[in-house]
Amino acid sequence: MTVYGNFPGSRPRRLRTTPAMRRMVAETRLDPANLILPAFVREGIDAPVAISAMPGVQQHTLDTLRKAAVEAVSAGVSGIMLFGVPADEKKDARGSAGTDPDGILQVALRAVREEVGDDLVVMSDLCLDESTDHGHCGVLTADGRIDNDATLERYAEMAQVQADAGAHVVGPSGMMDGQVGVIRDALDQTGHEDVSILAYTVKYSSAFYGPFREAVGSSLKGDRKTYQQDPANARESLRELALDLEEGADMVMVKPAGPYLDILAKVADSVDVPVAAYQISGEYAMIEAAAEKGWIDRDAAIMESLTGIRRAGAQMILTYWATEVAQRLGRA
Repeated sequence: MTVYGNFPGSRPRRLRTTPAMRRMVAETRLDPANLILPAFVREGIDAPVAISAMPGVQQHTLDTLRKAAVEAVSAGVSGIMLFGVPADEKKDARGSAGTDPDGILQVALRAVREEVGDDLVVMSDLCLDESTDHGHCGVLTADGRIDNDATLERYAEMAQVQADAGAHVVGPSGMMDGQVGVIRDALDQTGHEDVSILAYTVKYSSAFYGPFREAVGSSLKGDRKTYQQDPANARESLRELALDLEEGADMVMVKPAGPYLDILAKVADSVDVPVAAYQISGEYAMIEAAAEKGWIDRDAAIMESLTGIRRAGAQMILTYWATEVAQRLGRA
């Protein structure tokens, strides 16, 4: 070919020549400390129950949950987010199991704290959906609508019992207006000033939650579009963000992660508090299913998806691969 002057004067490929070179100049790095493991614990089982839509993920017994927590600590994972799955007969319209000191989530919190102490940040999902017989995240009115303010009263009770059980962090996920402020007041008034709030600030009404319904034994009929956000909206997310920060959120989250990297980037650019993203069940299931078919390289796809979430601005990533990926990073 004919060469004109110094063309090409700039050769970006020089910085891609070897694995060592690529590693040295990488702009985004994953570390085990970035990862949080979501975990399910189910009441009344004596052996783990596999979740068919999420290969490799299970509903834990208390014993296997303890082991999973220890394994996460050993791998360098920073946190564990617990979801309780009560027995069906204990579900009711008010989600009473969610505020019972002996409800499965509270029992699990105590068990994990007893096992790992402060070596792992122990987080609890603060929502009613797992323990209501209708499967919604709040209290319903007589005509079946979500009663926002009555739900806030229940969230305040949940915050107290979860903190009493040992949660370092509570994660209100119901998308009720005013939830962060009410929970902060409840914690402070009961001597739990040091318990942090990870606000599910941006939680979209997503088709990708499907496998999670199985994981928590959801009783939901209908949808949650009147309280979770519309996937078409972006500015609304920044409004929710401003409100949560004003109410006292210590950390904020975007959920789902992969389909909403643009929103994650906007949130990360707008705040001076830690930002989390939740790589949800459907994101996990798609990669696992495609890999099982031989259509993609499983390990490479996992790492690429997590790197993309980290690059978009998440300092913390909730992912069902947390321990596996942390172990891999530790060996790198």
